[in-house]
Amino acid sequence: MSLALSAQPHGRTAPRAHARLSRRLLRLGLTALGGLIVLAGVLIAPLPGPMGLPVATVGLILILRNSYKARRAFVRFQRAHPKTLRPVRRLLRRSPEVGPVFWQMTLRTERLLVPRRYRVAIRGRRLFRRRRRSSTIVA
Repeated sequence: MSLALSAQPHGRTAPRAHARLSRRLLRLGLTALGGLIVLAGVLIAPLPGPMGLPVATVGLILILRNSYKARRAFVRFQRAHPKTLRPVRRLLRRSPEVGPVFWQMTLRTERLLVPRRYRVAIRGRRLFRRRRRSSTIVA
């Protein structure tokens, strides 16, 4: 076999290798950006308001979409604690349900932190449902 027949054409392999390298660099960059966003969320968390948690969640989503090692660790943790990570899994879908996930997390946080008699979100939801039912019956 001659040397010319055994060698691959140089033009075909170079673009593939370049595309593969650029994808890896993009994944690495997005993973690093996700890490910075998680760090920003942790730094924002002590401030008044719940803004640290959503920011950290966005960073975690970026990391999980772009890092295979983080995804494997996430799957292991999810199998150990399925209820805790269900909202994050819902946000990782192709068309995430941001509104319902945010509402569910608001209710969970309120249940953990606020005594029963001072909870506002559950009462507001019940009042909203009553008003909505009464308006649909009249119409």
